[in-house]
Amino acid sequence: MQSIETLMPFAFVCFASFFTLTNPLGTMPVFLTMTKGLDEEQRAQIVKRATLISFFTLLAFTFTGQFLFSFFGISANGFRIAAGIIILKIGYDMLQARFTNTKLSDEEIRTYANDISITPLSIPMLCGPGAIANGIMLMDQADTFEMQAILVGMIGLIYLLSYVILRASSRLTPVLGETGLNVMMRLMGLILMVIAVECFVGGLKPILIDIIHS
Repeated sequence: MQSIETLMPFAFVCFASFFTLTNPLGTMPVFLTMTKGLDEEQRAQIVKRATLISFFTLLAFTFTGQFLFSFFGISANGFRIAAGIIILKIGYDMLQARFTNTKLSDEEIRTYANDISITPLSIPMLCGPGAIANGIMLMDQADTFEMQAILVGMIGLIYLLSYVILRASSRLTPVLGETGLNVMMRLMGLILMVIAVECFVGGLKPILIDIIHS
């Protein structure tokens, strides 16, 4: 059995890295904008669905990521390129203020809520390529049952915090106002586009280097 002195630093690394990569605070303005016009019950369902999907998706990749990548011949760099394109499209839409308050029927609202809870809220925002890669890397380091239990527990804690933060975000709407939300949406859209470019270049660069060397 490992000592506390060994497990605590690993737990801190897990918490800090996953909280930074999932970034629930940065997701708040995106969530508020996309769910504008929906009631609290519908927002609660979206948050619950998104965090559960993110939790189980990240766990699945954490435990089976390396096997799946090798089995299907998928490279981490290709995954980063695809994710970069998706995030770039989301950021561009936010920069253009395309997430607007539209009138939807009850059936359209249910479909819309289910769609955004999966993409983009769950994947790639709360559970993106960075978080998945981090999970796979930390699982490689977790060579004991105690460390694996800490890793799983920290993933669960991160998405519990994400649920609480996103559920409380609707209370900020009256404080921020329409102008504040629009400003935050455009700023976050710009930041997302920068992240998308970094993600895309990070995946493309090793591929180009291999092509040049070959």
